[in-house]
Amino acid sequence: MKIPEQLRYTADHEWIRVEGTIGWIGITDHAQSELGDIVYVDIPAGLERIERGKSFGTIEAVKTVADLYAPCTGKVLEVNPLVSSSPEIINRDCYGDGWILKVEIENPAELDGLMDAAAYRRHVGAPAS
Repeated sequence: MKIPEQLRYTADHEWIRVEGTIGWIGITDHAQSELGDIVYVDIPAGLERIERGKSFGTIEAVKTVADLYAPCTGKVLEVNPLVSSSPEIINRDCYGDGWILKVEIENPAELDGLMDAAAYRRHVGAPAS
């Protein structure tokens, strides 16, 4: 299971990569593995803002549907068009081309409440790297 060191993680298995005030959000390798074959990502049309801890859409696999939760509050800059047209990219490259949202982070202090890679490893019971 991949758990990149440079990302921050939620207890609900979302990750965020931060560059300045911009964040890219997706689901973790653990989450995509648990979900199985992802067939659809539903982000509401016209989504302009996300709020930390609130659902911003759903991800559907062959046998289940799961909510996506925001790791921070921010203005939505982009929804990855690739996950709309080819949601299976999340299974193949969840930390790369399979990102879901790009946001402008409103309150960087919210990120302090997220887990680093070591804490997320413990959270999911993965061996230390």
